[in-house]
Amino acid sequence: MKVKNITIGIKSLEEGLGELVETIKTIQKGKPPRTKKEGSYFVSLEAMRQVLTPKRLELLHAIRENHPESIYELAHLTKRDLKNVQDDLSLLTKVGLVSLSKKKVARERVIPRVDYDQLQLQIPVI
Repeated sequence: MKVKNITIGIKSLEEGLGELVETIKTIQKGKPPRTKKEGSYFVSLEAMRQVLTPKRLELLHAIRENHPESIYELAHLTKRDLKNVQDDLSLLTKVGLVSLSKKKVARERVIPRVDYDQLQLQIPVI
């Protein structure tokens, strides 16, 4: 089985906007944009720490290892309040670290998924 990685890193706002401008110019020239590495980037180490808290990393691990069939099951596995787990999953989904899919059984379930095996951390030394 191939190990799939996702990159977590820090980029300044200027770097991110520069890449956006470069991509737009490439598209305007009629060329396909450069393939981007899959990942999430933050503007500072502090911003990354606010998102990747120990509790949220625990959720990622629990999803990857246990494959819960609902958010309720994930909350039960991690012994956390359902609302707190929902809030954390919402944030992790927004930054691209978790995907959510809906499944209709007796009632609709939202199934969290982690589609990678490792997080690779990139922190520039400036």
